[in-house]
Amino acid sequence: MATTYNNLYLDARAKLKKAGVEAAQLEAREIVCYAADKSREQLYRDMPLYASAQLEKRVEELVQRRLAGEPVAYIIGEWEFYGLPLDISRDVLIPRSDTELLAERGIARAQEAGEGARVLDLCAGSGCVGLAIASQVPTCRVVLGDLSEGALRTCKQNVRRNGLNARVTCLSVDALDNPSPALWDFDVIVCNPPYIPSGDIAGLDASVRDYEPRMALDGGEDGLDYYRAITPKWKAALRLGGALLFEVGLGQAPAVEDILAQNGYQDIQSAQDTQGIWRVVEGTARD
Repeated sequence: MATTYNNLYLDARAKLKKAGVEAAQLEAREIVCYAADKSREQLYRDMPLYASAQLEKRVEELVQRRLAGEPVAYIIGEWEFYGLPLDISRDVLIPRSDTELLAERGIARAQEAGEGARVLDLCAGSGCVGLAIASQVPTCRVVLGDLSEGALRTCKQNVRRNGLNARVTCLSVDALDNPSPALWDFDVIVCNPPYIPSGDIAGLDASVRDYEPRMALDGGEDGLDYYRAITPKWKAALRLGGALLFEVGLGQAPAVEDILAQNGYQDIQSAQDTQGIWRVVEGTARD
């Protein structure tokens, strides 16, 4: 019996929901759009139409991959962050809604810095945070820095995809090293570093543990290695009055506030995400 696009979507959603996938509705829609090569608008328009048996089979294959643990963003090769469409590869973490708070705070800081603000997205991954800032603050210039060649490839694709080549550059940067002399005088450094304690990685959800790059997850024994290295070393890359903003994991905010204080940062503050988790810690370089 022929199946409509609507039934195809409802069936995919039901299977994902039954398997405990939280965002079953969103993921089912993305899978059907990808399989059918349609935009969301086209899918909604075509919901009453019949889908081919070939498409039905394709959707079923993709749903099975998702049920086996593969994240939908890797299956379809893209994801949205802060309203921007982004290419996503297995070389980068999938952007999460938690991280939009880091982008929001970075946008606010870049706006405060005024025209020509210089922003560095350190441990950039897909470039999602730096690109969100560039898209919302049209007078700023952004550098996306990452050590992974695969991540830098993805960053470059996303700069092009969002038409931001004129103001965003991508550089190979090791966040654990001292900044090169070329990287200086930033008004804002945003950083979402690896912060999962090494011992906790085995217990992560399979979709994270088995698919996302370990290099972007492992923050050392207590998860704080990157904060300890970046806070003193990258102060030299900030101008006076410049701000360093970190995303942190559950329960890490007090320790990261201490690290900033020990390194002479001032006006240290933390912000909560929509779940009430202290998610972003920031401080200002005053000396």
